[in-house]
Amino acid sequence: MVYLSCTYEYPNNVQYRPTTFNTLWFTKVSNKQPVDLEHDADYTGRVESSCGLVKCPGSRCHGTCTLRIRDLRQTDSAFYKFRFNTNQPGGENTGDPGVKLSVQDLQVKVSFPHPTDPTHAELECCSRCGLADDTPYIWFRNGQNVGKGVYYRADIQSADSFSCAVDGHNLRSPLVYGPEQPSVYSSPSGELEVGSSVTLSCSSDANPAANYSWFREHGISVKELGQNYTITHITSDLGGNYYCQAHNAIGLHNSTFLFIKVSSSSHTATVAVRTIGVFVLTILLLVFFCMRRKRASRKACGQAGRPDTVEELLPVPLHENASDLANRLAPAAQREPIEEQDVFDCASIYTSLSENQEVSCCLAGSIGPNAVLGESDQKETAETSELYSTVKK
Repeated sequence: MVYLSCTYEYPNNVQYRPTTFNTLWFTKVSNKQPVDLEHDADYTGRVESSCGLVKCPGSRCHGTCTLRIRDLRQTDSAFYKFRFNTNQPGGENTGDPGVKLSVQDLQVKVSFPHPTDPTHAELECCSRCGLADDTPYIWFRNGQNVGKGVYYRADIQSADSFSCAVDGHNLRSPLVYGPEQPSVYSSPSGELEVGSSVTLSCSSDANPAANYSWFREHGISVKELGQNYTITHITSDLGGNYYCQAHNAIGLHNSTFLFIKVSSSSHTATVAVRTIGVFVLTILLLVFFCMRRKRASRKACGQAGRPDTVEELLPVPLHENASDLANRLAPAAQREPIEEQDVFDCASIYTSLSENQEVSCCLAGSIGPNAVLGESDQKETAETSELYSTVKK
């Protein structure tokens, strides 16, 4: 509670003798008119103005008005001005600049007089309002009145809270307390890819404001301080559980684990794509060489020559009986119709004409048995794979 007073005067003569007289206190102006504090919503039920009798002993009249503000708040800090109005021309006046009111909360300061004993604290109740040295302070611990005086000494725990107040007045300091359990989260969330970045964030309600440290599971410090912890170019070995610790002068509290999962799926996918690419390329190359050999073998079959020449580039199925063979060796007009077959190469067939004589027969192509391979054809045939298949009769 605070009292603000103002003394005013005005002329007292026949020419200037007001019949009406109004007073008010204000801090704000609306539409160029002062707003009476008794009608200001920010002060509803907390202000009261009273004025004494006006005395006119001579040529001037004198008066005094007082403003009382209860349940002070920091938002009440302002310049308070007094104004009076009369029904006479020019019969109004405002005290300018007014009375400056500064409202400061009580504060609790925490210190540790014994560095070797981090739990034994000394708390001090202080104010910037310029209160007298004998102001009766009272102390509250976890909401309970625990003593009086400027100082309070106690062994504190992380769950404790403290405040002080001025005895007999509605003036109390904010609570001082240790950090509550911090909340921790990551951005982005979910599974991370190797090489990406992630930021871990930690927050906790505390007064004084908390400081933060970061750890991996089993208490391994990552030597990072601050509310946020950023990992750039993350690797699989950096995955695992992380947690933060919030601490201030009253105590400390650890967060729960935050699991960071790092996936190498993109790397594996890249390797898989490369492997598939190599496999497909290998298949294409094999097909290419097979087709080249097939073309070379067909050309060789069409140009089969001397009886003692034995050429076959790729294996072909051999005939299981002599009638099938005879049918293929007979002139075209005498051949029996047979189903079309895919014949890839030539095969050399041994007959009983003589013990050591070989007769070459072409199973594919229309060139006769007496055709002779040209020099270029023989060279191309020699470059291909020489696979031979013979049947002795």
